[in-house]
Amino acid sequence: MIGYILLSIIVLILGWTTFNLTRKVERLETWIEDYAQRIQETQRALKEIDSKGNFEADDEVGVIFTSIKEAIDELNEITETEL
Repeated sequence: MIGYILLSIIVLILGWTTFNLTRKVERLETWIEDYAQRIQETQRALKEIDSKGNFEADDEVGVIFTSIKEAIDELNEITETEL
């Protein structure tokens, strides 16, 4: 009898932890997908802003713009390969 009660308690605890962890994983997956989408939108916006190459050609602004563009490209590559 005690074995059944103990087994029931263990099953309930394992069921609850599995349910709780599944919810957290799903929330993180949603956040990652949204973040990847935002990175892609930012990359498109940067390309649209500098479609003529004005920012990239300017010395002072160009260095910073290029750095931002490279960082976003790297994030985009990571998200594309991971997802």
